[in-house]
Amino acid sequence: MRSLESYVRSISDFPQKGIIFRDITSVVQDADGLHLAVDTMQKLVSDIDFDIVVVEESRGFIFGTPIAYNMHKPVALARKKGKLPCETVSTEYALEYGTATIEMHKDAIQKGQRVLIVDDLLATGGTIAASIELIEKLGGIVAGIVVLIELEGLNGRAKIGNYRVESAIKYSGK
Repeated sequence: MRSLESYVRSISDFPQKGIIFRDITSVVQDADGLHLAVDTMQKLVSDIDFDIVVVEESRGFIFGTPIAYNMHKPVALARKKGKLPCETVSTEYALEYGTATIEMHKDAIQKGQRVLIVDDLLATGGTIAASIELIEKLGGIVAGIVVLIELEGLNGRAKIGNYRVESAIKYSGK
């Protein structure tokens, strides 16, 4: 059986010189790779008590929805500004070159619900930290976070704070 890491394609000098881009399209375009990724991530959080899964736009949708389905949990979307049709709460967060805004429907999380956040990547931690802020603003409790890939050299855990974070794959560099 292949390792999960073997499905990830590493592309040098993308999007700019000196960066090694960890491409997940090579994981999801292979049925065995996708199955292994979802199963691995789900196993990492199988002992967490949670009520709902928050999936991060857009690649978090790929992994979080099947985890929620398998564990019989609902899904709430954390999306880029202007993509949700109902009343939202939002927060702005820093990117490497500028800022972005993430939103959730005001009724996505009920007060006291325990939330699992799922995304494809933990790099600098900005997107996940923004989602934590929205979940807590709505009265939710972050029970845990799971990502497919963590780039440890970018110190995303420091930005997130004291939450349980599980990573299926860890790369020590940036």
